[in-house]
Amino acid sequence: MSELIVEPAHELRADGTDPVEDLPPQTLPLDAWHRAKGGRMVPFAGYVMPVQYDGIMAEHLWTRSSAGLFDVSHMGQLLIHGQGATAALEALLPGDLAILKPAKMRYSLLLADNGGILDDLMVTRLGEAQPFGEAEGEAFYMVVNGATKYDDIAHLREHLPDDITLNHLDERALLAVQGPQAVDALDRIVPGVATLTFMTAGAFDWQGHALWISRSGYTGEDGYEISLPADAAEAFADAITAEPEVKPIGLGARDSLRLEAGLPLYGHDLDPETTPVAADLGFALSKRRREEGGFPGAGRILAERAEGPATKRIGLIVEGRQPVREGAEVIDADGNVVGRVTSGGFAPSVQAPIAMAYCPPALAESGVVTLRQRGKLHQARVVPMPFVPHRYVR
Repeated sequence: MSELIVEPAHELRADGTDPVEDLPPQTLPLDAWHRAKGGRMVPFAGYVMPVQYDGIMAEHLWTRSSAGLFDVSHMGQLLIHGQGATAALEALLPGDLAILKPAKMRYSLLLADNGGILDDLMVTRLGEAQPFGEAEGEAFYMVVNGATKYDDIAHLREHLPDDITLNHLDERALLAVQGPQAVDALDRIVPGVATLTFMTAGAFDWQGHALWISRSGYTGEDGYEISLPADAAEAFADAITAEPEVKPIGLGARDSLRLEAGLPLYGHDLDPETTPVAADLGFALSKRRREEGGFPGAGRILAERAEGPATKRIGLIVEGRQPVREGAEVIDADGNVVGRVTSGGFAPSVQAPIAMAYCPPALAESGVVTLRQRGKLHQARVVPMPFVPHRYVR
């Protein structure tokens, strides 16, 4: 498991301390539920969250073979709407939102003026369905990372035109059901979700509560993310975990699952100094936007696409059984530090240590790199990501 500490995206004090650390961590709507289920609670992204219940390895393998329930209510859920919202968001994101149809979603990036990544996110165009109340004009539902959500909200409010409304949906919880049997379990209690395909969403009703459900997730497995009123979260969690396929899963297995799936974690594999090209996220730059530009950092990003970045994100399988953790150095033949590991841990499905790292493209092309952790050298083989195949239902 890679370290579960996200670097702050906001300003530090002059002495380097983090003002957010002085604030008491927030609790999730399911805090008591997690504790009653035996969850071991830890601070993460400004919240107290369950890191594990029955053990990270067991939870990881259960999700890969059956289905797991993840509480991701720390994430930021935003409703952005108004006439011209499409163009306003395209000024901040590199995706082609103009062709995005209602109930379709896209992975995208909030970019700084220098082309660095402020956050990665999911954005969905809303149509006639109004699961979050009345939204005027063009409407989008956006999910951003929990550790950066307040900075994201401030950035969006600063840069969106005054006639575009941004609502922080902080009265809603967000749960994920992930795994090959997620569809069987969820469709029993919310009939109709099986008709969704990967990266599509829809409005559903459960016991009188308005749900917004997308077929998406962060494990590489088939699954769903469910936005629902916070006061309905405990009853829903009881209902879905009463299904024999589903067990509660903590942050530890969420991290190892996403690492095996080759999915970057903001604050570790992505940060304001990293561009989409270096991060190997070129798919988030849609064809029209690559041709037209018009998004923050377009000059630098498009130049990197043409000429190649100075460093690139790569996948590694490490020799032996010892995991190599975040912060380990990538060194060249002369012993010079030329890169670093950003995520690493033992992969239960691969049965080997794996890692993501940034290094010069020429070194990555050699197929083998040397890593140094606490003075010890490790050999690693460069491999394509994901480390395990994605099993999305398209």
